[in-house]
Amino acid sequence: MRTFGLIGFPLTHSFSQKYFTDKFQQEHIADAEYLNFLIEKIEDIQQIFENKNLCGLNVTIPYKETIIPFLDELDLSASGVGAVNTVVFIKGNKIGYNTDVYGFENSLKPLLNENHNKALILGTGGSSKAVAYVLKKLGIDFQFVSRSKKEYALTYADLKHQTILEHKLIINTTPLGMFPEIAAAPDIPYSFVTSEHLLFDLIYNPVETEFLKRGKQQAAQTKNGLEMLQLQAEKSWLIWNEAK
Repeated sequence: MRTFGLIGFPLTHSFSQKYFTDKFQQEHIADAEYLNFLIEKIEDIQQIFENKNLCGLNVTIPYKETIIPFLDELDLSASGVGAVNTVVFIKGNKIGYNTDVYGFENSLKPLLNENHNKALILGTGGSSKAVAYVLKKLGIDFQFVSRSKKEYALTYADLKHQTILEHKLIINTTPLGMFPEIAAAPDIPYSFVTSEHLLFDLIYNPVETEFLKRGKQQAAQTKNGLEMLQLQAEKSWLIWNEAK
C-alpha cells in the first residue's frame, strides 16, 4: 500500500483527504491511501518520515516554510518561491515542490483583465510567497499587507481609499475566515471596493468566506480557492507518480 498524506496544524479545514480518497475510489486506485498527519511542531515530521510506505506528502499551514530544512533538495518551483507544499520521496531523498504556483496561476489567469495590473497580497506566510511568485511571472505589481509592521509590507491601517482604488486585485492568503472561524475576515476597508475589483481567497472551506461576501456586496468579482486546491492536488499526484 502506497501512503500519501497531509501535514499541518490544524487540519479541520482541509478537503485534501476527502479529495484523494474519492479520487482513489473513482479511478479504482487500490494500492494507495491518503492520511492526515496532524503535527503540533515541525520537528514531529521526523516520525512521519519513518513510515516505509510513505511516497508523498502535501504541506499546509503553518509548515510550508519551516519544512525546508528537513528536506534533501528543492525543485525550481519551491526554491524560487521559498515555500513547499508537496514532498516526494525518491530513493531515500525527500524533494520539495510547490504546486500552489501551478494551482493559483491556472485558477487566476482566466479572470484577469486590464484593470488587474496591481495587487494587494493579504498575509506574508508560505502561501503568499507562491502568490507573489505567480504575480511576478504575470507582470502584475503587488504589495504585501501584514498585521505587523514590516519593511516590505503595508499594514492594514495603511489601506486608505487611494490604495484600494489603485489595487484592483486583492488576494487573501491568510487563514482568516477559514472553518471553523467563519465570521472572521481580513481588516480591509471593503467600502472602497468596486465592481472593477477581483477578490481571490485561497480559502475554500467555507465556499464563500466573509472576505468574499463583503466583496460581492460591493459588486466585486470573487473567487475561492477550491479550483486552486484541485489543480495543485492533481499536479502533486503527477509528481508523485512520475517518481515511481
